[in-house]
Amino acid sequence: MTLRSEDEAPSPALTAAQAALAAEHAAVYGYGVLGGRVEAGRRTEARAAYDGHRARRDTLMRTVRDLGGAPVAADAAYALPFAVADTASALRLAAVLEDRVAGVYADLVRATEGPARAEAAGALREA
Repeated sequence: MTLRSEDEAPSPALTAAQAALAAEHAAVYGYGVLGGRVEAGRRTEARAAYDGHRARRDTLMRTVRDLGGAPVAADAAYALPFAVADTASALRLAAVLEDRVAGVYADLVRATEGPARAEAAGALREA
């Protein structure tokens, strides 16, 4: 592995992987918030989504390192686009989060090739 120098611009793949990682950090936070607000019948689904985003976040951290970058850190907290007080608003937040990660994974698909592209495409499908 060759690490890039400080003066060298990051590759499109690294830039897209960092953006996807940042979106996954936000999704993990968002699912943590909405998990406590969804009705009991939807908690299993919310937990699976939370676990999936945590796994993708961890994978992206390794990907960024493999591309020669330092993974972007999670923020301590994220501003939610609206108050999450009940199941309906929790499900709305889940849709917003998935839409946001889909956008960055579409960029990652465009910026990568081979197995990395296939993995990004899988994440895009899941979102």
